[in-house]
Amino acid sequence: MGKKIAIVGTGAVGGYAGAYMAQAGEDVTFIDFWPENVEKMRADGLKISHIRDVPEFTVPVNAIHMTELQETAKSDPFDIAFVCVKSYDTAWATMMIQQYLSPNGYIVSLQNCINEETIAGIVGWGRVLGCIASSITVDLCEPGHVRRAAGKSAANHTVFRVGEVHGRITERAEEICKLVAYADSAYTTENIWGERWSKLVTNGMANGMSASTGLISKEILLDDGLRHFSAKLGSEGIRVGQALGYQLEEIHHIDPEIIAKAGEGDAEAKAAWDEHRLKEANKPGGGAHRPSMGQDMVKGRRTEIEFINGFICDKAKEIGMDTPANAALTDIVKRVYKGELEPDKKHILDLRMN
Repeated sequence: MGKKIAIVGTGAVGGYAGAYMAQAGEDVTFIDFWPENVEKMRADGLKISHIRDVPEFTVPVNAIHMTELQETAKSDPFDIAFVCVKSYDTAWATMMIQQYLSPNGYIVSLQNCINEETIAGIVGWGRVLGCIASSITVDLCEPGHVRRAAGKSAANHTVFRVGEVHGRITERAEEICKLVAYADSAYTTENIWGERWSKLVTNGMANGMSASTGLISKEILLDDGLRHFSAKLGSEGIRVGQALGYQLEEIHHIDPEIIAKAGEGDAEAKAAWDEHRLKEANKPGGGAHRPSMGQDMVKGRRTEIEFINGFICDKAKEIGMDTPANAALTDIVKRVYKGELEPDKKHILDLRMN
């Protein structure tokens, strides 16, 4: 057993990664804000299941409600805090956990979106690392139970990508890589910002689509109009990222330039995109899950749309670029959340942007 670890927000990703750390014997405290989740973990442990290939397990865990965090001041401070909350909760969650960190303690953003700057504004850039969970497809399906809509990653895909904000490979980045590798494949990267933007575009092409239509991923992939609009979203995000100077990684397991050109109407790229996504949809279990924002909408929770597609729009405006598809989707998702619209694919198709 090594460092003392806090999981701040024991939802899908935090619960999944943290459970494997606990199973491996690491000293992990699970902090959450949902009383039923905390109570279930205390009583019965944290259960992890997959839809295929991997046996389920339940691990006993030390779970506390956020109101009980002050009691941890009686013991040693935390060396590592994984912040795993929704983006809109990042600032206050960071403010809450910072006073319980050891002098050399630091925070890892294990989240969607790009929140390292928000965290650094509170604890300083020297105490922040980023960790991306790529194509992990997990959900907190009930209190104390995280389910993954897949098996473990194949050899050609690495789930966790860990990096320092300055781009150098450090001992602590390797330390975090080892911790998340208990759960699935992981590497340290010198390109955390390019990885972050690539994941942002990936989420921007799928999450809001599910939230606004009520559809699961496979249903979106099989609909020509929705699939092409997704490429339009990706194309805008990719071009903004390139203009900002990011070195982009694969997006949806394909060269981002193919997506960008497909969204811009290039016939050859569009055909390649269609073939790639339809192949994904027709795999056993392919796309048979609801992206996280779609899950939020179904459960009546606030979405991260402002921090994904809205963030792309904001960054585009800063450099004088237009992102009409991302702006339109941001507006639709907000209206669906407020109850002004019912989830329906016609909201997308009626835009006639694809």
